[in-house]
This record gives sequence, C-alpha cells and structure tokens, in this order.
Amino acid sequence: MRSKAIESLIVPVLAGFAILVGAGLGIGGQGNAQAQTSKLPDNDGQISAHARRMMNDGRRIFRFDTFGSEAFWGGALQLHKAIAGEKNGGVGGGVSPKTALSVGLKVDTEALPAALVEQIKAGKVDLDDPAITLALLKLNAVVGVTGKFDKAGKIQSMGIQCAFCHSTVDDSFAPGIGKRLDGWANRDLNVGAIVSLAPNLKPFTDLLGVDVATVKKVLASWGPGRFDAELDKDGKAFRPDGGQAGTLIPPAFGLAGVNLHTWTGFGSVPYWNAYVGVTEMHGSGTFFDQRLNNKDQFPVSAKSGAGNSRGTPDRVTSKLAALHFYQIAIPAPTPPAGSFDAAAAARGKDLFSKKAQCATCHVPPLFTEPGHNLHTPSEMGVDSFQADRSPTHMYRTAPLAGLWTHQKGGFYHDGRFATLRDVLEHYNGLLKLGLTEQEKSELTEYLKSL
Repeated sequence: MRSKAIESLIVPVLAGFAILVGAGLGIGGQGNAQAQTSKLPDNDGQISAHARRMMNDGRRIFRFDTFGSEAFWGGALQLHKAIAGEKNGGVGGGVSPKTALSVGLKVDTEALPAALVEQIKAGKVDLDDPAITLALLKLNAVVGVTGKFDKAGKIQSMGIQCAFCHSTVDDSFAPGIGKRLDGWANRDLNVGAIVSLAPNLKPFTDLLGVDVATVKKVLASWGPGRFDAELDKDGKAFRPDGGQAGTLIPPAFGLAGVNLHTWTGFGSVPYWNAYVGVTEMHGSGTFFDQRLNNKDQFPVSAKSGAGNSRGTPDRVTSKLAALHFYQIAIPAPTPPAGSFDAAAAARGKDLFSKKAQCATCHVPPLFTEPGHNLHTPSEMGVDSFQADRSPTHMYRTAPLAGLWTHQKGGFYHDGRFATLRDVLEHYNGLLKLGLTEQEKSELTEYLKSL
C-alpha cells in the first residue's frame, strides 16, 4: 500500500506533467503544437508527388538522355557519317533501315506518324534507303539512338541511351518494329558490328595500343547480344582458350531488392549506371572506383584514369537518382499464357525448393540471395576468367524472374549453356542431385514460368 508521503510527492508531479501535455495538445495551451504541426507539408502527398516525378524523369532519361555521348559516338568516332552514307553527306554506302534491323536496332512505332505507318504497310517506303534511317532518327524512333541535325536537316552527330542495350520492342508491327519494352535485354543487338562501321576507330586503337584490324577483329568476335564492358579496363580481348570475351547483355528489370548487379557483382544499379554512362557510353560525367586503378588487374584503366573520371559539364550524376528509381520500378514481365506447361511447372516448383536445391541460392521471390549475392567460380562449377576481370573475383547469383525473355544467346555470363536443360544438367552433375529426365523437364517448365 502506497504511503501518504510518496503520494504527496507524486500528485504534484503528475499534475504538472498533465499541464505540460495539455499545453502541447492544445488543451489549455491554445493549440500551439497543433498550429506548428499544421505548418508542415503533407508528407504522404510529398512522397507520392516525388515518386511520380522520379518515375517520369527516370523513364525519360532511360529512353532519351545521351549524357553528352554524342561527343564520342559522333565527334570522335564519326559513326553518324557511316549511317548517313555518301549520298547524304556522310561516307560509304550508309545504313538502311533493313541493315539497321539486321544488326538488332529497333524502331518504336509509337514515335511514327500515322501517315508513315500506313505508307510502310503499303510498301511505299524504301527500307533499303539510308535516307529513311535518317528520317527515323529525326523522329526519335530508333530505340536507344539519337541523331543530332542542323537547321538544314543534315545529321551532325549522334549519341546513345540506356535503352540502346536494355530495351527492345514487342514486334507488334514487324520483326524489330513495335512498342518499347524497357528493361528487356536486346539479345539481337550486334554492338560490335555497329561500332566497327565507325570511320575513325583511333580512340580504341590509342587506348588499347593495337591497330585497326585488331580492333575490328575483337568487335566482330562478340556477335549479337554481347558486349565487353571490361575490355577498356583490362585489355583482355579474348579468353585464354581463344574464345570471345564479351558477356551477354543482361536484363534491367526485376532488380528491386537485389543487392549486386551484372554477372560479377561490381556494384549496385546506380554504380552500373555511372560506370556505363561515363566509361562505356562515354557520356560527360563523374565516375569513381579506386579498384580500377590496380595496374596488375586493370592496366588499361590504371593508365587512362577511367576509375576517376571527371567529365565537365557533369551530365550524369544529377540523373542517377531518377534513373535508379525508374529501373527498380520495372517489374519482371509475366510469361505469355501457353508458353509453358502449367501442371509440369507446379511440380517443378516443388523440385526447385527441395530436391534440386535451386532455392538455396535463388531465394524466392527475389530469386537471388538477400544480402551479398556472390559465389566463387568453384561454387558455380565454372572457370574464373570473367570473375577475375571483376574486383570481386566472384559471380553473382542471377535473378531468375523474367528468364523467358532472354533465352536467346544462352545462359550464364557468356552463354556457355545453350538451353535451360543444359544448365540443369550442369548442376545435376556438380551437386550430384540425381534428377530424373522427367524432373529436369518439370524444372525447365517452372523456370519458363517465372
């Protein structure tokens, strides 16, 4: 039982506390705190408005921002002249729409005037004429490429965007022509063939210390859907066995919640946006990674200073936040109805989590590890060539959602496994899983369903 002495102390304290609280709540305090709170902005409204702005800005940047890369692709390489052709003020035969489509460039139908669409349908547009390619560039209809024209309509330069490699189209009009599919890996894009058209390859010969013939040999080795984002850092143009050293273009969707990105986990989404924007697209901006100053592992970048790039004006850094926001908002696409056996996929799902042990690393629903999602080459059961071109010396557990969209070109970083079945055979042997032929088929159907 509480003593009267203690009670005599508590009551005044509680009374005083009540007065203070009451004043703060406007009860006897004339609503001072309420008045102060009412001056604060609507936080939920601010967040929603910010999200809409970031989404719209990020989409625009992803699709249309060159980051000033026309200074390299046009100014240095003079690639726009090869596209135009001699008849249109450039050099050579030029690049016709048919040729552009054959090397994997895509056309956005939503950028085409209705009258032009009807003319194409009626066969009244000469798709063998480079002048039509220039007309498409003027309409901003070539996905990932922007032409710079003077007042007379003559092309002066060109630049590229993120969408160049990481967007395709739905082929709703014709193969290579349709509505944009942002985030999809363009496994048709032959980057090497496109770059090799440039009249001036001196920026590459000077950087790598080789002749033009060697540069063209390397570019030709990649083939469709591949690009070597480390060549300008380590100078390794070919594997030790003589094979090409490019890696498959990865998708840029389904990345929300995923820690490290690309095949060997150099860094996160904003890291790669800066890395690619500045050192691969050759935009004008800032990129810093002191790991690339290691002259033993990265002799080319240690000499060129690519790991501490400070382009002025900086056209990249201010756009990284919105670009990141948009990219992680792109969901992995759902596979079309009828593209897999649903009953077999249901059985494959159980195998995925249990007997096949896939979910140990490809943890649903991210389908990669939450946390540090890297593994040694020996854990993956493959050679270390590509891993050793990375500061991590490891390989990332690739997210599997949307796998059905990028089966062209094969699987793993270099496409060494032609089919999903080949991947399963690899792990069945490596981990001694003892999967039956039926179980492999069911697992394949499940992977196609993700």
